[in-house]
Amino acid sequence: MKEVVLSLGGSLIVPDKVDVGFLKKFRALVFRYVKKGYRFYIITGGGRVCRDYQAAANAVRPLSTDELDWIGIHVTRMNADFIRTLFKPYSWKHILGDPAKRMELTKKDRVIVGAGWLPGWSSDYDSVVIAKTYGVKTVINLTNVDYAYDKDPSKFKGAKRLENLSWKAFIKIVGTKWRSGMHAPFDPVASRFASKKGIRVIITNGRDLKNLERHLQGKAAKGTVIE
Repeated sequence: MKEVVLSLGGSLIVPDKVDVGFLKKFRALVFRYVKKGYRFYIITGGGRVCRDYQAAANAVRPLSTDELDWIGIHVTRMNADFIRTLFKPYSWKHILGDPAKRMELTKKDRVIVGAGWLPGWSSDYDSVVIAKTYGVKTVINLTNVDYAYDKDPSKFKGAKRLENLSWKAFIKIVGTKWRSGMHAPFDPVASRFASKKGIRVIITNGRDLKNLERHLQGKAAKGTVIE
């Protein structure tokens, strides 16, 4: 069975409001490959909704890092249950809990959905831990841009597109520390873990489903490859 880990950014699920059109097409693509014998582990992020809740809470009273993280975790779990429901009848009946604990799955469980787990752990970190737990060598991180950049391209005109680089080079760009609501191409803590465990990460635009399909087929495609 071919197994794939997809880290599904919250910005794809709810960019402004729930993107029904994208979700229908994404579901159809996943189902097409499920019928070819694939199993998908989909880990949902919180995206803008998460950051909006965290900012609103902080505006009412200052929150601790753990409190901010728990808000983010619950947003990702809401997204996860939503996605799990959409992917019936192929989805596993639970949301993945501890990503380091291997669950007993049947051949009928083809779409396994996970979310945030503990404070200090981003959904990016959960995705690489799940990849290690189930022996998957690549995580495809689905975001709203075609590539990662060395700087935020919306703020810096000279931002350089990143295509193929080592974990060492990538960590020099994103740093080593995680903070709640952090907006980075890939979480620094998750990056260190992936580097140590030999897990490759591809950062690519989840809305370009034809491009995602090329990644699933192992063909040349747009995206930042870090290994």
